[in-house]
Amino acid sequence: MNATPDSPETVNRFNIRIIGICVAAALGGFLFGFDTAVINGAVDAMTETFGLSAALQGFAVSSALLGCAAGAWFAGPIANRLGRVPVMLIAASLFLASSIGSGLAFGVVDLIVWRVIGGLGVGAASVIAPAYIAEVSPARIRGRLASLQQLAIVTGIFAALLSDSMLADFAGGSIEILWLGQEAWRWMFMAEAIPAIVYGLAALRLPESPRFLVAKGRYDEATRVLRVYTGIVDVSDRITAIKDSLRADHRWSLADLRGRRLGLKPVVWVGILLSVFQQFVGINVIFYYSTTLWRSVGFEEGDALQITVITSVTNIVVTLVAIALVDRVGRRPLLLTGSAGMFLSLTTMAIAFSQATLVTDPDGTTSAILEGGWDVTALIAANAFVVFFGVSWGPVVWVLLGEIFPNFIRAGALAVAAAAQWLANFAISTTFPTFSEIGLTFAYGFYAFFALLSFAFVFTQVPETKGRELEDMSYEVHSRRR
Repeated sequence: MNATPDSPETVNRFNIRIIGICVAAALGGFLFGFDTAVINGAVDAMTETFGLSAALQGFAVSSALLGCAAGAWFAGPIANRLGRVPVMLIAASLFLASSIGSGLAFGVVDLIVWRVIGGLGVGAASVIAPAYIAEVSPARIRGRLASLQQLAIVTGIFAALLSDSMLADFAGGSIEILWLGQEAWRWMFMAEAIPAIVYGLAALRLPESPRFLVAKGRYDEATRVLRVYTGIVDVSDRITAIKDSLRADHRWSLADLRGRRLGLKPVVWVGILLSVFQQFVGINVIFYYSTTLWRSVGFEEGDALQITVITSVTNIVVTLVAIALVDRVGRRPLLLTGSAGMFLSLTTMAIAFSQATLVTDPDGTTSAILEGGWDVTALIAANAFVVFFGVSWGPVVWVLLGEIFPNFIRAGALAVAAAAQWLANFAISTTFPTFSEIGLTFAYGFYAFFALLSFAFVFTQVPETKGRELEDMSYEVHSRRR
């Protein structure tokens, strides 16, 4: 007997198809994570090779984030003009160019240039993946599918850190020669070429977003995508709903994000602040500087790299937990739990580092040594912080950014929110070396303060979007903008 449109067999087939295209789109998140974390294993060798000061080291590490902000900003308008899939192909090309250029850099200046180029790709991927996944996903599983973006990011982080560790082990150190006369740290960057090519090939096989197709009047194509991939039975009703939510779309631009509250619509401010808080709790300090951090408190380079890899595995596991919970528990409860847990773990780290003993090496380098069990306490607290972030603010922010904006401003609003996220990331990453010179207690106390603020923000400002169709949220915003 043939399966009916509503039968379990048909639903499962549609689910497999939608999961497949969402996984392919989320490969941009994998490269996002890989590109931003690969610097971790290379930073010390790069600093020694080019003789960088603490300030220049911080800028070299975070320079890619300026490209990320620019890529995020322009990805929205380009996606509205050309489509979601072409933006993915552009991002894959930028990743490929950056990986080769960074690995063959002659000095810190051209390294920074290539890192910025890679950042453009990261920024574009950070906008287009959550937008695309939200637009092709059925409401009942949208949270889980949107969380694939964060799962891909943390998996990319893990892959980058694991490859960094393996390459450093093969060479006997990240600054040692590995293959073809090139140091291991250079091969760390060039390893990104492989996933960049895979991402580009996968993007070539993706269908275009049905909401983009409707916006362009390509109704037959949109109907086919909705039927084949989402399993929607009443396609004509869904097309009509999308048309209504996109009405007057041709007159919209980034200028239409403006509102009465400090120049922007309230929902845009919610997206921006979600992005800023996600970064101001200091999560990327763990993934950009963790090897340097653990070496500074007494661990050898190999041990520090292994600790960093273990931390990234922890991040993957808790992201899987978040995927299982986000459509059952909801977005707000996960964010509130995460904020509380991050505040406690970051406060513990600040206290632990306040017990450090400062030791000056013969070369003038000052290190903070943790003894008397405080090293274990700091390590446990750091991983607890990753757990609470990974089960909440890591995936849920990307879910919400794909959901809370109405169809007619989604790409533009996501571009602004993602650009704000990358600028916040840049600020945190650039200031960490200076913060650490002031004291790690100060640095982690700063991040703990923003974790506490994030709790208050979610409690008072963030809506619950679990189980709601994107068009339903669009109607609400339409009524409010009049």
